[in-house]
Amino acid sequence: MGRAVGKLRFQVPSPPQDMDKEREALQAWKERVEQELDRVVAFWMEHSHDQEHGGFFTCLGRDGQVYDDLKYVWLQGRQVWMYCRLYRKFERFRSPELLDSAKAGGEFLLRFARVAPPGKKCAFVLTRDGQPIKVQRTIFSECFYTMAMNELWRVTGEARYQNEAVEMMDQIVYWVREDPSGLGRPCLLGTPASESMAVPMMLLNLVDQLGEADEELAGTYAELGDWCAQRILQHVQRDGQAVLENVSEDGGELSGCLGRHQNPGHALEAGWFLLRHAIRKGDPELRARVIDKFLLLPFRSGWDPDHGGLFYFQDADGLCPTQLEWAMKLWWPHNEAMIAFLMGYSDSGDPTLLHLFYQVAEYTFRQFRDPEHGEWFGYLTREGKVALTIKGGPFKGCFHVPRCLAMCEEMLGALLSRLAPAPSPGPGSPAAVPARQAAK
Repeated sequence: MGRAVGKLRFQVPSPPQDMDKEREALQAWKERVEQELDRVVAFWMEHSHDQEHGGFFTCLGRDGQVYDDLKYVWLQGRQVWMYCRLYRKFERFRSPELLDSAKAGGEFLLRFARVAPPGKKCAFVLTRDGQPIKVQRTIFSECFYTMAMNELWRVTGEARYQNEAVEMMDQIVYWVREDPSGLGRPCLLGTPASESMAVPMMLLNLVDQLGEADEELAGTYAELGDWCAQRILQHVQRDGQAVLENVSEDGGELSGCLGRHQNPGHALEAGWFLLRHAIRKGDPELRARVIDKFLLLPFRSGWDPDHGGLFYFQDADGLCPTQLEWAMKLWWPHNEAMIAFLMGYSDSGDPTLLHLFYQVAEYTFRQFRDPEHGEWFGYLTREGKVALTIKGGPFKGCFHVPRCLAMCEEMLGALLSRLAPAPSPGPGSPAAVPARQAAK
């Protein structure tokens, strides 16, 4: 049975034989995901650590060879976050080597990420030994710096890391909501007053990160989380039929290519950010809306009917996008789709979402993973052929693939626990609740 659009429905309990098949499928995917996560982490542990200067190499060829020693601050922060997260959440990754590498990366960030301390603006790219090369006029290096410091605090208990995280968070919020001049972006007369969905998305992710198991900070950022959610929802345009990447500051559609620009992977990532927010708030209407508008809608329009996989960019009017890579298949949108559909199924019980997870996961594992050298290719042609053999670069590091695999492993494990056969009731015991019903 399916789900009516716009409504969350509990599923009728499945017959025992169907539940057995569902458990088998979930168990098979959990084992597949778990083994792949181990292989991916091993690749980065073996090839990316800079033992001389600290931090990580991310410009890695197919076999892990370093082809450039530049260090991108947002990827440094992502890898520190990922290592700490694995160390904290998975017993098998609780090794001194992983933690020491995360701490070395964190110390590299503390020493070199900020261009002109005590100012908070971070570089985008550094030399191997930490000298700044380039600054972006955005908040994203600073956002991943914040995530790294918060996770380091969680695994080490050292307050200096948390202090860094909270201070940087305050600066980011000021830039976004009060005065963006500190980012260095010039105010030109012809520049449209627009908002990219990436900004409230990233802030909402930080609210979730800093508020985890911290009631005080969760309360501090509660209003900010609601503000971010509302700003993201403004990107649902055209009577609910399109998620647009850019809108005006007052939530209207922009003209031209900028206004018609769509990024299906970004919409799906925003979807699971919003879904976690809605679950945390206990808001069933928002949960239903998110599933419809940020999971199902982008997938329907973004999935390539001829070759499979998600288009990278689209034009809301069906015109040819101007980006050369618009029809390529990139790794990270498929990672976000896997997370989004499995999270949606875990929350709603709608089998449609589980089937979409299987569809995306099968394509992703078949096309992106490299069984010979480990890790995943990042850039495919529309037909699914490898276009770039590199495993890392300025935009791909130790983040989207392992985050996806780690989150999916956790969600699959939780689903299997909920679907475990109930013990047979003893004489005089109440009838056992069907496992699938209990899971809902």
